[in-house]
Amino acid sequence: MTGTGRAGLRLTARGAIVMLFVITLVGMPFLPGPAFVAGCLAAVLLVRPRDLLPLVVTPPLVFFAAALLVELMRALGSASTLPTFGLGMFTALSSGAPWLFLGSALALGIAWVRGLPDNVRELRGAPAPEPTSASRFRSRRGRAHTFDPEPEGYFEPRVYGRAADE
Repeated sequence: MTGTGRAGLRLTARGAIVMLFVITLVGMPFLPGPAFVAGCLAAVLLVRPRDLLPLVVTPPLVFFAAALLVELMRALGSASTLPTFGLGMFTALSSGAPWLFLGSALALGIAWVRGLPDNVRELRGAPAPEPTSASRFRSRRGRAHTFDPEPEGYFEPRVYGRAADE
């Protein structure tokens, strides 16, 4: 066997987030915590290394969105919708907190090993967006300078009416 490389399924960040949401949503009525942790592990292992940063920050939002959807569906079928929804959200979020922490921490740890520091370094080293030609001028030395379109003091507030000393 020669070095053929590792072929496999690689998801974009969006695909991995959708997969995490679907796994969490399907598991929410039965075993919400373990389903969420399994979804986090699957997502962080299948995402492309360059898409680790967007994936790592989304698990809490995904868990909240799945809990919101499930509890809303449960509450719509009950006699008192609002109290049922409120109690269901409180219960889902409070009982899911340890699982949420575990899944997020595992995703962060695995992403760190897979190259998350490189993504952060790339993000921090990205060049600033180029200013538009309307907000740029050249000094006598030829360097480009940027300025605010409305420099300080340009629009002073006007006082209408009589002067205070009159």
